[in-house]
Amino acid sequence: MPLDLHRPELSMFTLGLLLLATVFAGETSSRFGFPALIGFLLLGMLAGVEGPGGIAFEDYLLTQGIGTVCLALILFSGGLDTEWKAVRPMVTPALVLATVGVLITTGVTALAAWVFFEFPPVQAFLLGAVVASTDAAAVFAVLRATDFDLDAELPALLELESGSNDPMAIFLVGAGILFAADPSTSAFALVPTFVQQMLVGGATGLVAGWLLPILLRRPVRGGSGLAFVVPIAGAMLGFGVASLLGGNGFLAVYLAGLVTGSRAFAARASVRIFQGGLAWLAQVAMFLTLGLLVTPSNLFDVVGRGVELTLLLMFVARPLAVFVCLAPFRRFGWRSKLFISWAGLRGAVPIVLATFIVGAGVPGAFRIFNIVFFVVLLSSAVQGPTISLMASWLKVRDGERNGRHGVSG
Repeated sequence: MPLDLHRPELSMFTLGLLLLATVFAGETSSRFGFPALIGFLLLGMLAGVEGPGGIAFEDYLLTQGIGTVCLALILFSGGLDTEWKAVRPMVTPALVLATVGVLITTGVTALAAWVFFEFPPVQAFLLGAVVASTDAAAVFAVLRATDFDLDAELPALLELESGSNDPMAIFLVGAGILFAADPSTSAFALVPTFVQQMLVGGATGLVAGWLLPILLRRPVRGGSGLAFVVPIAGAMLGFGVASLLGGNGFLAVYLAGLVTGSRAFAARASVRIFQGGLAWLAQVAMFLTLGLLVTPSNLFDVVGRGVELTLLLMFVARPLAVFVCLAPFRRFGWRSKLFISWAGLRGAVPIVLATFIVGAGVPGAFRIFNIVFFVVLLSSAVQGPTISLMASWLKVRDGERNGRHGVSG
């Protein structure tokens, strides 16, 4: 029987119960080697309209808003925890993967969806763009929770790529929605918009990252607890200012976290711990909401296409993008490229981007949403638990080096 959540006390009880259940769901998933996001998503589905919880939830716009806020917090925390000195050598290859790599993955996937899956061209392009970027939350969680030591450059590259490739995917999805609304839109007319988004978002993030440590160095009256409010305010302001000025808010918050984490201030260690906890809460809220949104029975209709698309991403589109983008960088051998291809996890970002398509009323949007949800579940279930195995098989663990470069193969 569906729950009546209009009563505040029942709503709070249900929310508390769900949050507590996510802890056990995440731990259970991790115990069996699966990413915690799978446990969160499955719990949301169990609490949803077709599960024992019976909670009816189908607000795509609200989900889009929750996903946006949560992704901003996750990206800020990811940037804050990233050691700049360690990742600085990886900036160029990561940016190539985050831009050209996303374009290649989008193109290959869209072409396959159009030619082999018989999607209309615009829908095929949107499907390709939605699944093209790797997910920061999934990559951060898996790499930082594993007990194996990779060659230092590999996690640095993967984290930088996943933290910076969302803007390109978001831009492509936005372009696809424009094409769906007005087929006469010129692709070349969107280039200035893309440049503006990157420049404004990047500049806003750098300024926010420079200002935040200054504010955190000032003594805060009323206790040190108020110091934890400053980074949250900075992340939200950075995202908002960048977006209002025509920039990309996600790029701004990631850079703000990266710059803030690279500078010294008294509460740096405690702020990192607090932001890490907040990022986990954001992951729980985001994946739980996405799980509630989906109707499990609808996934049966897209199993075939979902499996085909997952295999295409894992064995064709992603490896092709990685090998092409990293070809100029001789430090990466074939073993490293294969591992980077396999560790490019999909997570909440594709599902959240799919809600943009539904909210825009694009024809076939619900089918795209269900396919994307299935792809995220399947790819996470296959790739997440096998990352350690791939690292051993490809000999990319620390100390298992080949060739004269640390990550050559």
